[in-house]
Amino acid sequence: MFQDPRADYKITQSLFFWLSFPVVKWSVSRSRCPQSQFCPNPVCLCICEESWEATVQHFALLNRMHLTTEEKIELGLKEQGTVNPAFVVKDSDEEPQLTVHIGEPHTEALDESVKNRVDLVYSLNDRPPWYLCILLGFQHYILAFGGIIAVPLILAEPLCIKDNNNAKSQLISTIFFVSGLCTLLQTTFGTRLPVLQGGTFSFITPTLAILALPKWQCPAPKASVVLSMQLQNGSSPLHMEDSDEVWMSRMREIQGAILVSSLLQIVLGLSGLVGFVLRFIGPLAIAPTINLIGLSLFIEAGKKSGGHWGIAALTVCLILLFSQYLSKVDVPMIAYKDKKWKVFQYPLFKLFSAMFGMCGAWLVCFLLTIFDVLPSKSNEYGFSARTDINLDAVTNSPWFHVPYPGQWGVPTVSLSSVLGMIAGVLASTMESIGDYYACARLSGAPPPPTHAINRGIAVEGIGCILAAMWGTGNGTTSYSQNIAALGITKVGSRLVLQTTGILMIVLGIFGKFGAVFITIPDPVIGGMFLVMFGMIAAVGISNLQYVDLNSSRNLLILGFSTFSGLVLPSWFHSNPGIIDTGIKELDQVIVVLFTTHMFIGGFFGFILDNTIPGTEKERGIKSWQEKVQGGSKSMCNLSCYDIPLCSGLLKRYRCFQYMPFLPSYMSNQQGTSK
Repeated sequence: MFQDPRADYKITQSLFFWLSFPVVKWSVSRSRCPQSQFCPNPVCLCICEESWEATVQHFALLNRMHLTTEEKIELGLKEQGTVNPAFVVKDSDEEPQLTVHIGEPHTEALDESVKNRVDLVYSLNDRPPWYLCILLGFQHYILAFGGIIAVPLILAEPLCIKDNNNAKSQLISTIFFVSGLCTLLQTTFGTRLPVLQGGTFSFITPTLAILALPKWQCPAPKASVVLSMQLQNGSSPLHMEDSDEVWMSRMREIQGAILVSSLLQIVLGLSGLVGFVLRFIGPLAIAPTINLIGLSLFIEAGKKSGGHWGIAALTVCLILLFSQYLSKVDVPMIAYKDKKWKVFQYPLFKLFSAMFGMCGAWLVCFLLTIFDVLPSKSNEYGFSARTDINLDAVTNSPWFHVPYPGQWGVPTVSLSSVLGMIAGVLASTMESIGDYYACARLSGAPPPPTHAINRGIAVEGIGCILAAMWGTGNGTTSYSQNIAALGITKVGSRLVLQTTGILMIVLGIFGKFGAVFITIPDPVIGGMFLVMFGMIAAVGISNLQYVDLNSSRNLLILGFSTFSGLVLPSWFHSNPGIIDTGIKELDQVIVVLFTTHMFIGGFFGFILDNTIPGTEKERGIKSWQEKVQGGSKSMCNLSCYDIPLCSGLLKRYRCFQYMPFLPSYMSNQQGTSK
């Protein structure tokens, strides 16, 4: 009929639709389907009587399945802006449109090629306009802000820089700078998923255990500037002329511990041992590990909040108000599009709940300070809620400060510190693997293959080494809250997270930008900690949904591992010097390991879960893995995990097929399985 066979085929499809119109209408009036879904057989349609609009849409989608790839992309881009409830544009002169929810079809082609194209505004490989990338990238930066800035604020006191505002601002700038570098590495060469990298609480618990050793106790506040401390080998005292050496020496110890322990993460990724180790790790090992990360930090939250419990409670209430009570309230916002102003609904409170809560309490403290309501003497209750305590940090900090490797000196390494930090590395690895699957599901990518997971873990190890070289006092890991934001904003573009990484690097160079955050009052930070650390503990508990909690075996493992993780560190802290084997290094190893809450909980959970007999269903391993790995709805193929600019080279040489972190490794495995 036509010279173009595609046009001929489209005419046939259209004729089929209109000729079958009476039959479909008859079937609608004769049948009622309780599931409100289409049957897999297109001849016998089983749909609800009320779903006539869905039927028409179904045929349109079937017709669209046969379009070329270019046409699908064109159609998808035209539809994306109208289906996301977070970005629904409402004209004042138009009637509101009703959307029909179609049950998930059984045909894979329809589910994969069309339905998910409608769910996301931008999928993994899409490239939004540059101005949207900056706006959405800054949004991710704000979401990660609370977790990243919490790390240096927690470590300030044990590092003995509580009153050194210049050191605090440098530390804040450094951790933002390194987080941006690691985000670029992960999104470009790691898993290539839109995963933001930032400071992790998994490293804080072993860090606090290391700094609690007698050799790293902070000197008395009224001590002279010329201080003395014992060297690692126990030689003569070291006289320091610069007070910065007090905290820099402790920072170098933490740097060395992270530097060496992160090599384990690189080995796990590059060797492919991640998949092997995961077979023995289940919810009963993960739950107490992550749970104890949050529970062990309650002392830090109490110290900050105790400065003024009223301000801390206000911060908590504001965060709860924005994140829970107002989470479903969309704020009308104005945008200029198609040469006219339009109003669209945006989940502002849900996305920026932590920032709004913190800034709201910060503003109240500022007003109370301006009107001199808060006490002005440092020994009075409520003085720490003033916002003018650390204003000199902003004044004295430089406009530009470029962090560089070794800025605090050459890292020092000790066996006890390295072994203690390994617990944090393993906990961070387990958390990140679950984040990869969740991120793929929300960004329209297929489930990450083995080589992508291995490479992602290896790149996280490299990121931790970079953090150790620059001296953040912490490592890096994937941020779950930013992955959750992908599902809210319906934007899963890799380019957006790469823009976030660039923004973090640029803002980390501005010294005064980091110094501004030092003026946040301690009670405001404490209120944020109360919510944040509680959420971490709750995330650990949520892993128990996959296990049989009616089993006495599981209750025993969970209770003993969690309780031991609280009791043993508390006892060791209350009895310093109780361990005396005659070997100083061995004493330090024992003390660091047994004062690390997450190590004890994870160790007992892992050992008991793998030695006490129990079925896979009872242990919850199978359902946990299916839940984590299943349910992905992809809008792109596995090529989205390929390393850029290397595909041709990797396919050319056979030696690359045996490396478990390269894309050619998976194709080789598939070829052998077939």
